[in-house]
Amino acid sequence: MRILGISSFYHDSAAALIIDGKIIAAAQEERFTRKKHDAAFPHLAISYCLKEGRIQASEIDFVAFYDKPFVKFERLLETYLATAPRGFSSFRASFPLWIKEKLFQKSLIISELKKLAPGIEWRKRLLFGEHHLSHAASAFFPSPFENAAVLTMDGVGEWTTSSVAIGRGRKLEMTKEIHFPHSLGLLYSAFTYYLGFKVNSGEYKVMGLAPYGEPKYVDLIFKNLIDLKPDGSYWLNQEYFDYCTGLRMTNEKFARLFDLPARNSEELLTQKHMDIAASLQEALNQTVLTLTRSIHRETGLSDLCLAGGVALNCVANGKILVDGHFKNIWIQPAAGDAGGAIGAALGAYHIFLDQPRKVNPRDGMSGSYLGPAFSNDEVAGELCEIGAVFEEVGDDSLYLQTAEALANEEAIGWFQDRMEFGPRALGARSIIADARSPKMQKNLNLKIKFRESFRPFAPAVLREDVSQWFDLDYDSPYMLLVAPVKDAKRLELKTQNSELFGIDQLNIIRSEIPAVTHVDYSARLQTVTSDTNPRFHRLLQEFKKKTGCSVLVNTSFNVRGEPIVCSPTDAFRCFMGTNLDRLIVGNCVLIKSAQDPKLLLDYKNMFELD
Repeated sequence: MRILGISSFYHDSAAALIIDGKIIAAAQEERFTRKKHDAAFPHLAISYCLKEGRIQASEIDFVAFYDKPFVKFERLLETYLATAPRGFSSFRASFPLWIKEKLFQKSLIISELKKLAPGIEWRKRLLFGEHHLSHAASAFFPSPFENAAVLTMDGVGEWTTSSVAIGRGRKLEMTKEIHFPHSLGLLYSAFTYYLGFKVNSGEYKVMGLAPYGEPKYVDLIFKNLIDLKPDGSYWLNQEYFDYCTGLRMTNEKFARLFDLPARNSEELLTQKHMDIAASLQEALNQTVLTLTRSIHRETGLSDLCLAGGVALNCVANGKILVDGHFKNIWIQPAAGDAGGAIGAALGAYHIFLDQPRKVNPRDGMSGSYLGPAFSNDEVAGELCEIGAVFEEVGDDSLYLQTAEALANEEAIGWFQDRMEFGPRALGARSIIADARSPKMQKNLNLKIKFRESFRPFAPAVLREDVSQWFDLDYDSPYMLLVAPVKDAKRLELKTQNSELFGIDQLNIIRSEIPAVTHVDYSARLQTVTSDTNPRFHRLLQEFKKKTGCSVLVNTSFNVRGEPIVCSPTDAFRCFMGTNLDRLIVGNCVLIKSAQDPKLLLDYKNMFELD
């Protein structure tokens, strides 16, 4: 049974192919079009999936779309009627698009599928899943659990913003929902907007900014913005928000609450902005913990699965794990809308078609390495065609050279095997560096990623060594858990340093691995195993042999506003447009100083800022 899952027309369009219940391939459209968060119908992602599955479009048994567009239209209409005439400007802006395109999305999808195979009666093969059911399916069915509670949280699907489901074997039953306009995702996005960052991409920045502040406004948030009940249900006071009725997220009353106008994106961040971010994160932590504790009490289950955009908040995820009510948690690595493509396909297979489920003790995501791979011959061919100067070396030499370059504080583009699915680079399309370097965090942000200096970097660590460096002894393969650096690895702060606040804390050396230690001693971990990524695992081993340290900086191979690189050509262009010192693509080694200066690019202003 071959099922194609599709997520598109909102943001982060993606396609996924499953064959007989196994995930064969999955990729976001942005990786091929090079347009960040591309929402277009994922033609290129679908073509890749079919190629990876070695099938023709005509051989697809079913196409599963990740939500129900008509129900979304119903929400838009009902929201306008409930708030009229206040919401007319928003309604007027969105209604023509809905009438032209989204209301008739079924016909649009069919017409796009006909471009793949004109002679197929796609209408008979097209299925629609509910948005949060797709999220829940993406979390439960690939998980390593036979039975589990499933919590999904995002901005909004059709009507649902948070949901609880129970998964047992091949069954998945939705049991509770919270509906629009009450939404943790929209609450976080509202603060993202208020703090001057872009909604649907800047939420990571708010999470990274929070540790620089103090959570001074938590009580204010709970008193005025969100009413949290003991069972984890919540209600948002719409007097402070404009996402129902306007073309902005917050209003003047929200600004008066914090006695601060909404920040312009070009304004300097102040300590108050950081305190507000810290307060939001703490309010989210408390709300999510109240939810998960309630779910555990009601279900009695020991395992929990998470999906939806809020599940990408690795700080909250770490709190759930440490809280201990659930013995095990598993988070879908593509927890946002892109992962809905996998959920739609798996939901169609297990729920609609009632097909059996085989539980993988690791999980069913293959490390999330579900994108394209390139052979060494293909790599060499592309590099030759674009004029790159490179040397092809054997594996032993490759790992020794790379470990030595890392120890010499080089920043390296590392491109190996299949591309990751989801927002995190996990050692296949990564920029890597020495976590021990006191200058690396700042250099990577400003000279290579071209992004704000306050943003933290994640450590990749050998799974067998994780508890030596961090207060965690648990799998975190998808960089979705935060844990503190161990006390033994921390450095004593000088008195004058301990009194610094805000961004001034950035340059303090606070551990043996300062490049991945955030100002609150936290780190967003990726644990690396030899079974899911043998090449990255071996590189970490080689680096440990040379330095005694089994931790590297791992950040996505792209610059601010650019999708993660997909092909060797993408990698070379990013290499030549940044201050990366070295590029490793398969077994091909490229040194920046050896390249033709005419191929250098001005990458800093090439992409729209995120």
